[in-house]
Amino acid sequence: MYTPPQEPGAIIDLMRDLERFINVDEMFDADPLIKMALIHHQFESIHPFYDGNGRTGRIINVLYLVKQGLLDIPVLYLSRHIVRTKADYYRLLQQVREADAWEEWVLYILSAVERTAGDTINTIVAIRSALMDYKHRIRNQFKFYSQDLINNLFTHPYTKIAFIERDLKVSRITATKYLDTLAEQGFLQKQKIGRANYYVNVVLNRILIGAETGAGNV
Repeated sequence: MYTPPQEPGAIIDLMRDLERFINVDEMFDADPLIKMALIHHQFESIHPFYDGNGRTGRIINVLYLVKQGLLDIPVLYLSRHIVRTKADYYRLLQQVREADAWEEWVLYILSAVERTAGDTINTIVAIRSALMDYKHRIRNQFKFYSQDLINNLFTHPYTKIAFIERDLKVSRITATKYLDTLAEQGFLQKQKIGRANYYVNVVLNRILIGAETGAGNV
């Protein structure tokens, strides 16, 4: 069992040191991916919060890569890989503490980044392909096609009548007609939850579920 620091003052001092390590490049001039691995281990070892340290540590990972210019936005979802390999994750964390085994830990994190980046690219390509498919088919089948409509359908896995009203600047009756027509033709799946109707983008939802479970993107 690993026991993280318990004294508030010690935790504050360690977090202050970690903050400097993150922001002052001269302290450790290394590739940002390698440095991210070190930052993550240190944060998880300090374990500064009662709960949520794992989630916070993974958020720090992607924010650090954004800070270093390796990501434009924080879209690298490392959590899935870590959850899948949880036994290795905790084993390697502990081996660094017990045996100073940094190399294996860094290689584990680099592998996580590589695999996650590949999965993310595949998901983005699949979403783009689905968007273009919807765009061409809706444009060919319906007079109410617009780019604003396509953007609305792919902003989230679902849309609502109010969203169509807002984005397309149409009446509620017109928005309802658009969505019901698309649902009838299989583009959307209409679901009533409480008093509201939700229109799920069938293909986009399938892609995102596949990306989440690792079951594929189509």
